[in-house]
Amino acid sequence: MNTITAKKNHSRFFQPVGLERVLPGLVLTGAVTAVSIWLSHFPQLSQLGLSALTLAIVIGMVLGNTLYPAVRPQCHDGVNLAKQRLLRLGIILYGLRLTFAQIADVGATGILIDALTLCSTFALACWLGKKVFGLDSDTAMLIGAGSSICGAAAVMATEPVLNAKAEKVTVAVATVVIFGTTAIFLYPWLWQMNLHYHWVNFSAAQFGIYTGSTVHEVAQVVAAGQGVSPDAENAAVIAKMIRVMMLAPFLLLLSGWKSRGNVPQTQQAGRLHNITIPWFALLFIVVAAFNSLDILPHSWIPPLITLDTVLLAMAMAALGLTTHISALRQAGIKPILLAAVLFIWLIVGGAGINDLVQRLFS
Repeated sequence: MNTITAKKNHSRFFQPVGLERVLPGLVLTGAVTAVSIWLSHFPQLSQLGLSALTLAIVIGMVLGNTLYPAVRPQCHDGVNLAKQRLLRLGIILYGLRLTFAQIADVGATGILIDALTLCSTFALACWLGKKVFGLDSDTAMLIGAGSSICGAAAVMATEPVLNAKAEKVTVAVATVVIFGTTAIFLYPWLWQMNLHYHWVNFSAAQFGIYTGSTVHEVAQVVAAGQGVSPDAENAAVIAKMIRVMMLAPFLLLLSGWKSRGNVPQTQQAGRLHNITIPWFALLFIVVAAFNSLDILPHSWIPPLITLDTVLLAMAMAALGLTTHISALRQAGIKPILLAAVLFIWLIVGGAGINDLVQRLFS
């Protein structure tokens, strides 16, 4: 009897974890978060677009490639919890910053932009990967999924559909980390350059939609959007969550394509059985609904938003701690080149898609 993977992920999310196993890692990510929030109040850093989330990943990456390996055995469980569960909880609580009126502002425009960006990026990955870079189809599709949808989560969700080898998944995740992290620092700079040179006529909210439709990971989108403005951050998260929710239909279509022809029915069922539904994206909408309907007491909102910032910063710190320079060497040159071309397409082609759709709908 088949069960939906989302239910299993949901129960695993709330499964209790031994405090003694996760406490050292949570203390470490919490310390990095505290320092990051403190530093973010300095005008010299905030004027450069260095938010608490950006500073958290920078400090985390410095520690991750210097001191952290010595304490990794003790801190691994807690850091992993912050990178996965706290991130998703932070995204769920992010709904408290948004209302359905803001989501409606993104509306059909954001859905169309996300769909066009996803389809074009994944198709480009499949074609370039095989025809230009000579990669196998699994590696090309894994990198394409990570670049076009939601980063490492999309790679991990696509793996059981393709039945890909572990080393191919590692390579794809490495490319997401490299270029998604680059985007955190690049997009605020692109916003400033666009204000000066007027390449495209984007408002802060429209630039946020552009960010959410083209940056790899959810956490990276939050950090990049925060480096621009609150309006950009809100629009970026909404556009990104619409994109994340496209993961389930993407996997269903990919599973159907892979199982075409003479594939036994049992294998088809197995592929469908492993499809991952991004339930945290749905809970994000539920929390936004609570906020839109003004159900929660107003006095609860500021402390919950502060908690949300802390959770997201801890997730960014954990992401930085587990990002290693060796990932670049492990990925090899051809997957890196493919991911680089896709990254350039997301920046340039994504801007073109955003500009065209915004013009048509405006």
